[in-house]
Amino acid sequence: MKKADRRSFLRQSLLATAGILIVPNFLSCSNDDDVSSSRIPQNLTSDNFNEGVASFDPQSNQVIIWTRYTTSRPSASLVWQISTDQQFENILRSGEVATDSARDYTAAIQIENLDAGLKLYYRFINVVDETVSTVGETFTPSTNINELSMAVVSCSNFQSGFFNVYRSIANSSADVVVHLGDYIYEYAGGEFGTIPGFTESAGRTHSPDAEILNLEQYRQRYRQYRQDEDLKELHRKKPFVTVWDDHEVANDAYTDGAENHQSSEGNFDTRKQDALQAYSEYLPLTSTDNSLIYRKLNFGNLADLMMLDTRIIGRNQQLSYSNYFDNQGNFDAVSFQNDLLNPSRTILGSTQLNWFQNELNNSSTNWQIIGQQVLMTKFLLPLEIAVLLAQSGSSPSPEQLALINQTFQELIVIKTRMLQGDSTLTAEEIARVENVLPFNLDAWDGYPTEREAVYAAFANKNVVVLAGDTHNAWENDLKDASGNLVAKEIATSSVSSPGIGEVLGGDPNVIAGFEDALTFLVDEMNYANLANRGYVLVSINSSSVTSEYKMVDTVFSPSSSEFTDHSVTVNS
Repeated sequence: MKKADRRSFLRQSLLATAGILIVPNFLSCSNDDDVSSSRIPQNLTSDNFNEGVASFDPQSNQVIIWTRYTTSRPSASLVWQISTDQQFENILRSGEVATDSARDYTAAIQIENLDAGLKLYYRFINVVDETVSTVGETFTPSTNINELSMAVVSCSNFQSGFFNVYRSIANSSADVVVHLGDYIYEYAGGEFGTIPGFTESAGRTHSPDAEILNLEQYRQRYRQYRQDEDLKELHRKKPFVTVWDDHEVANDAYTDGAENHQSSEGNFDTRKQDALQAYSEYLPLTSTDNSLIYRKLNFGNLADLMMLDTRIIGRNQQLSYSNYFDNQGNFDAVSFQNDLLNPSRTILGSTQLNWFQNELNNSSTNWQIIGQQVLMTKFLLPLEIAVLLAQSGSSPSPEQLALINQTFQELIVIKTRMLQGDSTLTAEEIARVENVLPFNLDAWDGYPTEREAVYAAFANKNVVVLAGDTHNAWENDLKDASGNLVAKEIATSSVSSPGIGEVLGGDPNVIAGFEDALTFLVDEMNYANLANRGYVLVSINSSSVTSEYKMVDTVFSPSSSEFTDHSVTVNS
């Protein structure tokens, strides 16, 4: 094959399928495209690689490497090299690709047919400009891998604090970063996540300043995030496996709309396509179908990592409690339950659900790790608490907080008496505890029928479910409708986005009281951290999965300390 023909093969166009636009990777299948080292100039500078380098989706025989080049030229030709040493004396593969404004000058090379069990180093070079990127690190897992460590992370709002969590992960023992979404936020400067007195003084205001609505604005936001030194260093050192959540498009998104998209902001489908194109330019993935982000990554006999899309491809619009109250404030519980339990309601879509069930059924690894965005547990709160929280919103008054706390304490006393078998309890008291509502209809609680179908597929498997989205850390049991334990859920806190602790005013005593009340009143909940930002270090071996909840003490200073707040081990 002539070099020009090979270049044409590598230079792929954008593909539009099923209403979603995903930018495909450049492919390198063999060493036919190797670039002679004699073409590489001496004394290279480090200019123009402003967003650094990154790698994605490591597998035993392939990995994706990425960079972006800043230039005023119509296109840029980049040589890439991958080596077993940092000095690039033993270059395994190399090639050359051309990128341009059609993909915002990004380059993602999916390097296939690699050997398993390799520690790898990679870099990019612009021969014409005589510039070179920093050296990235990645790996191909061994086919007989017996240990794997994942840093599970989500929800990084640039306006809400420094990315100290990313720096902690870069310095951790994690082999791979599993990012569960909300990698960027779409809000304008000064909107959600802004911390008065901090955001502007720390230079953390969103760019562009307006809410992002079109392709160029989404790209600009990604460039801002990727120039953050802590995130850039983490990408350089650790490969990522990613899925999107809602803020990569707009808050509380679903298949054909979002809470944070109004008709005055244009056509939602156009916005969604622009958002997901920018996402795929900056966070490439391995997929056999360029319309789909859900996929399975295999780590030998140890684990299958199944990444789901619970947000965009199949999700029906979320239910809202506000639609079930009449003008007198009465709640229509019958209509709500009928809609909630409608068997056609879906969060995955039928195609993805069938794929997921088949993958689970066919998985023969020791562990099935499910990477997805939103809480799967039954987060069921007593009715009066759920109503009080809904009425108080994101800025409860001192009076509302006092009433919520008082109600919590009353319910704790009643449930304690129930557990002790107190025969003097009245039917009204028992009803106060047992009449419950889902706390978050944007999570799996809003799609309970499909959740049961998923739980049925967990049978006879060693499943650990990962979750993000809430900005708080949780450890939950997952139980089916019959009360059978089917899996453990490990839900990470945020990188920087504010959580329930901030809503509660930041008082440590108030926050601790809420944590204790939730873990006591919510049957499936074992642990809650509503105060700290952090990640979960998930360590997998053949017989157990240990999850350590790692927190940083602050995101409001570039310097922080890490501590372990909780740990849980699941045995096979």
